[in-house]
Amino acid sequence: MFMGEFQHSIDEKGRLTIPAKFREGLGASFVITRGLDQCLFVYPLEEWTILSEKLKTLPFTKADARAFTRFFFSGATECEWDKQGRVNIPANLREHAALEKECVVIGVSNRVEVWSAQKWGTYFEESQGSFSTIAESLVDFDL
Repeated sequence: MFMGEFQHSIDEKGRLTIPAKFREGLGASFVITRGLDQCLFVYPLEEWTILSEKLKTLPFTKADARAFTRFFFSGATECEWDKQGRVNIPANLREHAALEKECVVIGVSNRVEVWSAQKWGTYFEESQGSFSTIAESLVDFDL
């Protein structure tokens, strides 16, 4: 399980250091793709396979299903670590998430998310007041 929030910088070549505990969970090879809310989703191969199988069950006759699977799979790339424990994030994914310098890497259960520090700050600030309401509408058990 991935959890926690870490501040890191992406260099001019698009390389980002991922926290060591996340690297262990992601394994030697993993998938990065466009995420929702203008961030990147990073999945261990096992989780990516599970998600891929679920997405394959969406009805291709529905425009929304086609649009979402195109968005998700067209941005996906399999990655590996360099010798310094960094990942080279492709330019199209850096552009999607507006990654320029300061980044926030967060653990979200079965995946890691990579955010621009500015976008994460804005998202968190705007969402903070509604977390209780969101929890009430989504969760059928006490936290």
